[in-house]
Amino acid sequence: MDVKASDAVILIPSLNPDEKMIRLIGELKEAGFSHIVCVDDGSSPEYRHFFREAGDTYGCDVLRHCINMGKGRGIKTGLNHIRNNYPETPGVVTVDSDGQHSIEDTLKCAEALLAHPDSLIFGCRNFKEAGVPPKSYYGNTITRSVMKALCGISLSDTQTGLRAIPQQLIPDFVTVKGERYEYEMQQILTCKECEIPIVEVPIKTIYIEENKGSHFNPLLDSVRIYAQFGKFLFASVSSFLVDIILFSIFIGLLKKRLPANDLYITVSTALARVLSAIWNFMINRTLVFRSHSRITKSAFKYAALAVCQLALSALFVTLLHRLTGWNETCWKIIVDCILFLISFQIQREFIFKKHD
Repeated sequence: MDVKASDAVILIPSLNPDEKMIRLIGELKEAGFSHIVCVDDGSSPEYRHFFREAGDTYGCDVLRHCINMGKGRGIKTGLNHIRNNYPETPGVVTVDSDGQHSIEDTLKCAEALLAHPDSLIFGCRNFKEAGVPPKSYYGNTITRSVMKALCGISLSDTQTGLRAIPQQLIPDFVTVKGERYEYEMQQILTCKECEIPIVEVPIKTIYIEENKGSHFNPLLDSVRIYAQFGKFLFASVSSFLVDIILFSIFIGLLKKRLPANDLYITVSTALARVLSAIWNFMINRTLVFRSHSRITKSAFKYAALAVCQLALSALFVTLLHRLTGWNETCWKIIVDCILFLISFQIQREFIFKKHD
């Protein structure tokens, strides 16, 4: 039997919905989607009649949290239900209940799901279009830049709620950490760690009343989202501080003992870098990249990178100090910030590559 895009199960997690959810469900049914799962994420009593209507009138599966547990938990509750009750479906399409996702775009993501059964599908908006709320534009721009710099992931829309998950990948995303909006960010990081491709599907950019119906808390949910990058920032900042502090200490100890040709800068750089590199290697391997490669293999690659970075750091700090006469530690901070960004990319893509 031929599998159609409409054979995908629609998953709608919602908190305190309105008539837009009922209208969405009716349009999805008209488009041929026969299986729709709604998750009531602890809605107030006055909103529960919308879920009763979804179940009684349209035959939706309605799951309910007794308290609000967050969008991430709602998605995972729905995925678990679908995995257990719809084993024949090609996958799941998550749709927001506020009317921001058109039926046409939902079908496009379902079709992409059939074409890419090993990939996570993203329905991506164009934030350069007119009418995009400033908080959405700047929030997506900043997050997109951070994802690119720290994770090497290039996405045009990191916050879209219109996503399609193939059947075979449902167990992976049921176990993803995160209970609220940070769950959607963690999905992206999981794709990076597990080498799951992400396919972008262009969709319409729809904001109703400047997204006033969204339950996204700009402060609390942003903190939860960016906390996902905490391990990257901790590794980089702690290693950087260890290196700079040790460098300054060695400069003070060796400046009068090795004055010739500014040799004390090279020696201080080498000693500080060896000690900070050991710390950085261990924390990157175990916490940041969670590599499972043989430690000797990754250590050899890391050592080669550290030697190159050390040599370049000592060379440029010495040259810049001679040319300007500025403080050595100031030049060290500037030079090493640049080298760090380059080094991080090399570590992520070469030294601690996940498939190793």
